[in-house]
Amino acid sequence: QVQLVESGGGLVQAGGSLRLSCAASGTFFSVRTMAWYRQAPGKQRELVASITGVGQTNYVDSVKGRFTISRDNAKKTMYLQMNSLKPDDTALYYCTQPGTGYWGQGTQVTVSS
Repeated sequence: QVQLVESGGGLVQAGGSLRLSCAASGTFFSVRTMAWYRQAPGKQRELVASITGVGQTNYVDSVKGRFTISRDNAKKTMYLQMNSLKPDDTALYYCTQPGTGYWGQGTQVTVSS
């Protein structure tokens, strides 16, 4: 059984920064790919970024150069540093272990213009 708990969301002005965290329980965290998804009102959930167990990363084009995904395997925690935030980044952000069916409850990010 795996539990994923996100934190760090909030309200920020455009151009600001936030750092999301995803704390995981369970075994094999260090070898599993982790990912951040987001879902804005009226839109489909989309992949934001992913990171493999050895640190290989992938980003959706709209966040490249602004967001950085990272992980601390000793702490079983994944992070998403979000800089230069835009109103279009407003969404509920989820962490997941792709392919396992495990998702967190989400953390809201709201960017005001």
